Amino acid sequence: MLSRTEPLDVAPDVTPLIRPSRISGQLRVQGRISLSEVLSALSCALDLTEGAPAGHTMRSCLIGMRIAEAIGVDADQRSALYYALLLKDAGCSSNAGRMAALFGADDQAVKPRMKLVDWHARARLAVETARAVAPDGSFVERARQFIAIARMPDATRELIQIRCDRGAAIASQLGFPAATAEAIRSLDEHWCGRGYARGLCEGEIPLLARIANLAQTVEAFHDRGGVDAVHRVVRERSGRWFDPTLARVVLEWKKVDPWWALLRGDVAGAVVAAEPSDRAIEVDDEGLDGVARAFADIIDAKTPFTFGHSMRVAEVARMVARRCGLDAIEQRRIYRAGLLHDIGKLGVSNLILDKDGPLTDEEREKVELHPRYTLDILERVSAFRGFARTAALHHEKLDGSGYPFGYGGDDLDLSARILVVSDIYDALSSDRPYRKGMVEPVITGILERDRGTRLCPIALDALHAVREELARDRDEIDTRSRNHVNHPLIESV
Repeated sequence: MLSRTEPLDVAPDVTPLIRPSRISGQLRVQGRISLSEVLSALSCALDLTEGAPAGHTMRSCLIGMRIAEAIGVDADQRSALYYALLLKDAGCSSNAGRMAALFGADDQAVKPRMKLVDWHARARLAVETARAVAPDGSFVERARQFIAIARMPDATRELIQIRCDRGAAIASQLGFPAATAEAIRSLDEHWCGRGYARGLCEGEIPLLARIANLAQTVEAFHDRGGVDAVHRVVRERSGRWFDPTLARVVLEWKKVDPWWALLRGDVAGAVVAAEPSDRAIEVDDEGLDGVARAFADIIDAKTPFTFGHSMRVAEVARMVARRCGLDAIEQRRIYRAGLLHDIGKLGVSNLILDKDGPLTDEEREKVELHPRYTLDILERVSAFRGFARTAALHHEKLDGSGYPFGYGGDDLDLSARILVVSDIYDALSSDRPYRKGMVEPVITGILERDRGTRLCPIALDALHAVREELARDRDEIDTRSRNHVNHPLIESV
């Protein structure tokens, strides 16, 4: 235990993060880890969801922290800003399906394109919208899609409100202060009052939100056009999108400033170092579980058909692991692998995930890439490398017929085999765009058909025992509900 630590003020049902007085080199020895390392690495998953270049969130964080330092923001506020910048897109999966349906297009292509448009320039916005809708459709189909959007004047406001409110809720779920949540909630408010979702203006917009909005715009234009593009857009939008005082800070950064070159390289180390050192946050195993659960919520928010999927898989996999006699450490690893096994799906378009018919070969290839994305994302987090491979193998089969690696039984340890059957079980029992969830006898038949050939008999036996246990629990709850009598608070006379 580190000395001189104090818990953050959080709601009673939130696992508190730990705020130490200093960063210790003994964190991992003591079973703790820097939260900044975890969230900065996981931010790559949020970049995938937004269709942004890898590292967008981390670079935005560096830019925002430099602005904050230049204007003298105090340490507490800089700490709140730091995590707001890393989590600014935590709600982005929540509106992905709506975005894809509205535009009739790949949400990961539409989002970055529309982020570059000045929403206040209505003619330009209309042109870019027309170019983005139904790219594979006929002229008539594209016109119909554009007209549908034009008839929904509040569509942009609704999309942004969904994303910002959900992102703020994730920050609160993780135990961050209100300043962090409000910065995320107000991320797309503009200085002139014509932003979204609440139409705040000037000083009504939290300072941290003003910084974050400017930072993410600077990053987007720097990535595409360099320093000249940054200076041009900041000058054009100063006093409209951006707080003029903050805009002047960025305009003072000269083109020859070597700092710009930092943004072109690997910024992971710089981002971790950018956290205010006397406000660095550490997490233990419970805190890491909380982070994994929060990202499971982000994953499952991408499509309504996977609502709660990751949590259910994690819980069932942990119970199956216990039935198989695996120790508590391995049970926790499998639980985390279950929570995050589909994090790679954040890189798949909702146009594919929500499709209500058979996938084309090209679409199937894109879906089958998601375990590779899962492996890449989780291996970036030192605390998650121990289960990254297990999480990425959830579609593999004993006979080598699975995807994307085509591994066989010799390559799949018991933990991987447990996750495979747990994922299949939940997928079969849940509704999908193309079918309703299956009943238990049908699920049993499908699982048993592959016993010993594609699915592990030991894992299947344990899964069936867990299913019986869960069924008994449900029956007991139903019985108690039927026997419960509601008594009126006031007796009749």
